[in-house]
Amino acid sequence: MTVTVRRVTDPHDPALAAFGQIQEESYYAPDMLIPPSVFPHLVAGGGRGPREDRLLVAEDGAGRVLGGTVFHLLPQAAFSSFLAVAPEARGRGIGHALHAARLEEVRARGLAGLFADSVFAGRQDAADREAEARTGTDPLARRRALHGLGYRTVDVPYWQPVGGPNGGPLTDLDLLYHPLDGADSVPTPLVADTLRAYWTAWLGQNRARREAEALAERAGQDILPLLPATETPTYWRQSGPET
Repeated sequence: MTVTVRRVTDPHDPALAAFGQIQEESYYAPDMLIPPSVFPHLVAGGGRGPREDRLLVAEDGAGRVLGGTVFHLLPQAAFSSFLAVAPEARGRGIGHALHAARLEEVRARGLAGLFADSVFAGRQDAADREAEARTGTDPLARRRALHGLGYRTVDVPYWQPVGGPNGGPLTDLDLLYHPLDGADSVPTPLVADTLRAYWTAWLGQNRARREAEALAERAGQDILPLLPATETPTYWRQSGPET
């Protein structure tokens, strides 16, 4: 099967709605993602501040959308918001093709690598596990797949500032990083500066700066090891037994 990956730039492109449907069907908590209604704004150049938004889709020879990804080019590195493949098209290398295409953009921009965050199964609650099972996905398999793509877990206590219970931090995620140079560590300032730039669009400059500074303080060192993407950071392993 021939698969073509292309960047969507037309806010009226029907591929946006098709990928939006795949996103809604592929993640157990779609309300935590960038809603498909925002996709036209993203592809029309709606990035805020230092962020440039990108949306790529993978299509077969007939133009049918099989998957896609939303990611953001920032001053020093990029951040992936989401990548999904239609259930009937999984296992055909489409995720690899999408990831390779966005790495090309990251490399062409001269950035250091690509960040993402991903749920760690040991910190998922029972309700989320059940919801994920209904989508046909598995957090353990996802982390193995992300490792295969080249991602590694950044050994730092990470959480999203908002999105958890009562609007508090979301703590079941780990920060992942795909370094383009194959390094086994990442500078803490690169992590903090990239997250600050990424968070600014939805937290505002002051809150994003405070959250990034807090992360750097939790890191406690200038260089952070990169662990296998299947592992969680040392902080969580020392906090108590994982389920």
